[in-house]
Amino acid sequence: MKKTTIGIIGLGKMGGNMALQAIDRGYKVAGYDLNSYPDLQEYGLTQAPDMDSLVAALPSPRMVFIYVPAGAVIDRIIEQLSTRLEKGDIIIDGGNSYWGDSVRRAQALKEHEIAFVDCGTSGGVDGARNGACFMAGGEPEAMDHVAPVLRDLSVENGFVHTGGPGSGHYVKLVHNGIEFGMLQAIAEGMDLLSHYREELNFPEILKTWNNGSVIRSWLIELMAKTYDEQQGFEKVPSYIEDTGEVNWLVADAMRMEVPVPVIAQSVMQLFASRKPGSVADKAIAMMRNGFGGHPFGPDEGIRYERKYGKLENIESSYLYKKKPE
Repeated sequence: MKKTTIGIIGLGKMGGNMALQAIDRGYKVAGYDLNSYPDLQEYGLTQAPDMDSLVAALPSPRMVFIYVPAGAVIDRIIEQLSTRLEKGDIIIDGGNSYWGDSVRRAQALKEHEIAFVDCGTSGGVDGARNGACFMAGGEPEAMDHVAPVLRDLSVENGFVHTGGPGSGHYVKLVHNGIEFGMLQAIAEGMDLLSHYREELNFPEILKTWNNGSVIRSWLIELMAKTYDEQQGFEKVPSYIEDTGEVNWLVADAMRMEVPVPVIAQSVMQLFASRKPGSVADKAIAMMRNGFGGHPFGPDEGIRYERKYGKLENIESSYLYKKKPE
């Protein structure tokens, strides 16, 4: 299949690494972000100075990926794109948007005859750079164009067309809820190990667990790696930052009357970490730093996104506000 040129809006950790991955896989990439990324340009990305230039750089049917935090900024970007794209073009939201918003956005774009694909992306920053896992919802006609690209950018068997618009972000949201439960279980295990009557060799235990045990996993691997890098728990703050997506899932479960006690409790424990915490909280912070580059301790930008990343605050959203110098 002939490789096309794709557009990416938002060239931060996820979008920027996805651009590098696409270039490695033979695609040309045009990107747009208020901040300049010379390293991406040197690698082969064409950074457009504005939205018009980005759209002009793409062949029909245009495929524009959006990799910015969930919230009102997505609506503003879609609004701007909808006046520039043409019939048959496709917008792909690769972030962690709420699935109900994705259904609404797909319906609105349908009036412009522009397709919308909600593409849950997992695998963290490393996955974006070296092969991600995609859960994509959208109409079959749009997926005919988008699926080959996502298969190229994914790990082997790391792509699924989940169904119609909204289903991709719903499946990713459930995935994130499962992730929270797994993080909490591992963290509680680390806390229990730390309370044994004598000091245990954490690195060797984790190494053994990840070789042949039932709980072997990437998360255990990340726990071992970050424990070694941080030389234990002592220097790691217990405060866990989070943008709040799994809160949506707990609310959905309550409306659907589906019991999710493990996922709900893991969210409650995350809240509890914002008070003086335990080894369990430090363990979760280590693993989140490992797979997503999430910061240790409080982060004003993430707190702002959690508190104010809603439609009424659209003008102060991520993409329309340059990073501090």
